[in-house]
Amino acid sequence: MLSPVGLIAIAILSCVISMAVFGSLLKAGIPGLARWFSAYGLVTIALVVLELRGHEPESFAVIGASTLLVIGAMLMLQGCRQFFGREPAHWPESAGVCALLVGLVYWTFAAPNLSARVTMMSLYFAYARFAIAWMAYRFRPLHRPKYGYLFVAITALAGAIFHLARGLVSVFGLTHQSVFLEPSPLNIAFLALGILTLPFLSIGMVMLAHDRLAERMERLATIDELTGALVRRAFIARVETLLAAARAAKRKLSIAILDIDHFKAVNDQHGHAVGDQTLAHFVSVLSQGLRRTDFIGRLGGEEFAVLFVSTGKAEAAKLVDHLRSAVAASPTPAGCGAIACSFSAGVDEFGDGDTMTAVMARADAALYAAKAMGRNCVVVAPSPEGLSVECVGAD
Repeated sequence: MLSPVGLIAIAILSCVISMAVFGSLLKAGIPGLARWFSAYGLVTIALVVLELRGHEPESFAVIGASTLLVIGAMLMLQGCRQFFGREPAHWPESAGVCALLVGLVYWTFAAPNLSARVTMMSLYFAYARFAIAWMAYRFRPLHRPKYGYLFVAITALAGAIFHLARGLVSVFGLTHQSVFLEPSPLNIAFLALGILTLPFLSIGMVMLAHDRLAERMERLATIDELTGALVRRAFIARVETLLAAARAAKRKLSIAILDIDHFKAVNDQHGHAVGDQTLAHFVSVLSQGLRRTDFIGRLGGEEFAVLFVSTGKAEAAKLVDHLRSAVAASPTPAGCGAIACSFSAGVDEFGDGDTMTAVMARADAALYAAKAMGRNCVVVAPSPEGLSVECVGAD
C-alpha cells in the first residue's frame, strides 16, 4: 500500500510539472494564468513542508501547510474567474477564508481538534471546486470547441465531490485520525484521490489556455488588428459563402469598395500614428452605421469593402452615401486637432453567373469614376447593357 509520504512526493512532482507548463505560457498574458501559476506554487511549497517537516512539531508544519493550501485554492478559483472575464475577488469569500484560517489556528493550538480542521478545509475545497466546475460550464464560449471546458468542469466537479465526501466522513465521525497524515486505508484513499485531481485540473487549465491562444491566432488570421475589419482573405471567403446562399435563395447581394480620400496627405502631414488612428476611427464610424447583416473588410491600405445582404445596388448606394455623410460629420480626434475625413466609393450588384472577381472589378472601376468626379461621392457601376454611371452623392 502506498504511504502518505509517497503520495505527497508524487503530488509535488505533479505540481512542479504544472508550474513549468504554466510558466512557459505566462508571457502570453492570458487572464488568470498568473494566479494559476501562483496557486500551484503555493501548493508545491505546502506539500514540501508536509514532506520535510522532520522533527518540527506537527502543529506548526501542518498549520503552515494548511494555510498555503487554502490560499492556493482561493487563487485557483480567482484565476478561473479572471479567465472568464469576471471579478476575481469577492469580499464575502475573502472574509470566509480569513475565518477559516482563524479556525485552523484555534483548533490546532487553543482547542486541538483534527476532525474540525479536516472538515473545514474539505468543505472549503469542495466549495472552490464546485465554483470552478460551474464557471467552466456556465461561461464556456459557445463558438469554441467545448471539450476543454467540459474537461475542467467534470474534473473540478469530481474533486468537489471527493472533498465533500471527506468532509462528511469527518463530520459524522466515520474515521478517527490522531495525526494529519495517519496511514490508515481510508486516509490514504482520500489523499490519493485528492492528489489525482491536481494534475487533471492543471491539464484542463492548460487546455483552456491553449484554446485562448488558438482563438487569438484565428482572430489575427481573420481580423485586421488595427481597424477590427475582416482581412481581405477572410472577407472574400465570407462573401463567397454568402453568394452561394444568396443564389440558392434568389436574394440580391451588393458590394461597395471604399477608398479614403487623400489619405497619403494625412500620413505626410501628421505622421503614421495619426494615420492609423484615422483608419481605426473610420472603420468605427462605418461599423456603427452598418446594418447587422452587413460587414466590412479591409482590402489593403486605406481601401475597404462592404457587403450588403439582400440589397440591390441602388439601395446599397444610398446606404453607402449615408455612411459617407456620417464619416464627413465625424472627424478623427487627434492630438493635433480633429482631422476631417471623406471617402469615394463604387457600388455593384452580383448578377447571375457573376464571379467575385468580376463584380469587384466593376465596383473598383466605379470607385475610380468617383475619384475622377472630384472624390467624396458614391458611384454605381454601369449595368451590363452599357448604361452610364450614376453618382449618388457628391459635395
